[in-house]
Amino acid sequence: MSDPQPISSTKTAVFVAVAAIVFFAGAAAGQTLLKQDWVRSIVPDVDAPAQTTVKVVSEESAVIDAVKKASPAVVSIVATADVPKLERCFTNPFGNNNPFGMNFRMPSTCQNGTEKQQVSAGSGYLVTDDGYIMTNKHVVDGADGTEYTVILNDDAHKGKNVTATVLAADPTNDIAVLKIDETGLPFLTFADSDALQPGQTAIAIGYALGEFENSVSKGVVSGLSRQIDAGGGNGGSEHLYDIIQTDAAINPGNSGGPLLDISGNVIGMNVAVANAQSIAFAIPANDVKDVFDSVKEDGKIERAFLGVRYVPIDADLQKQQDLAYDYGALVVRGDNVTDLAVT
Repeated sequence: MSDPQPISSTKTAVFVAVAAIVFFAGAAAGQTLLKQDWVRSIVPDVDAPAQTTVKVVSEESAVIDAVKKASPAVVSIVATADVPKLERCFTNPFGNNNPFGMNFRMPSTCQNGTEKQQVSAGSGYLVTDDGYIMTNKHVVDGADGTEYTVILNDDAHKGKNVTATVLAADPTNDIAVLKIDETGLPFLTFADSDALQPGQTAIAIGYALGEFENSVSKGVVSGLSRQIDAGGGNGGSEHLYDIIQTDAAINPGNSGGPLLDISGNVIGMNVAVANAQSIAFAIPANDVKDVFDSVKEDGKIERAFLGVRYVPIDADLQKQQDLAYDYGALVVRGDNVTDLAVT
């Protein structure tokens, strides 16, 4: 019997290498399976995306419905006026005493009559079917002779231009009432702005930048009872009280347009935008409605007032009248401060 042949070192190395490969491959596979099982164990099956999608679509549908309801009653307002028609001309700066001769002329600008031009644009909205329109006072505060044209947006009158009459402008607020001679018009209804809550949906519609009619933007009611100084197009400014703050995008052309709730009812009237992003303001619907009701019933804006005469109290007046305080107001009944209404 022959003795067993020894295994060569080369074969031994090959065997060891194959065994190592099998071992490490099995270990790696085990780690992969373990990792996959571990991932599956901590990541639950979640169906939330489907629910989120349904919620977003539902909210979008409500906004779309509100815009469809309100847009036909939102109008664009264009102001036109006679402006000087200027032409290039040449004049003699020396008059008849021209030391350089008759041919010396200097270029200048001369007026050659006037022509109608658009001078401003804004927004408004119908509040009755017979043509009452609410807008901002600063939209219609042009000089004497300025004409205002309303561009309608409903299906029956789409794009029709109608001359508007300014019935009244509120001396204490940025509100004005216009009237056009049309009937059968769509109109908006007022919501109770006293019931507004911060975070509530706010939708603004208007003639953005005086160029893009019935532009829509959406945000929320950011705050209530704000006070601001709003500048008008004529260079003046007005202090506005108890107004609504919103982050819905409002541009100069949106002035006078409605701020709506999710149901398409008026919660405010767009009035101003701050020099910062996502900050705009609107006059509460209840204030706008009070002005409209007064004009509709009485033909003018009527407001209650205290009806007394008074003088501010300072240290000198306190000493003179032997008053208990050096601040406040002293009610009088005549031109003389000594004619006190109450003694």
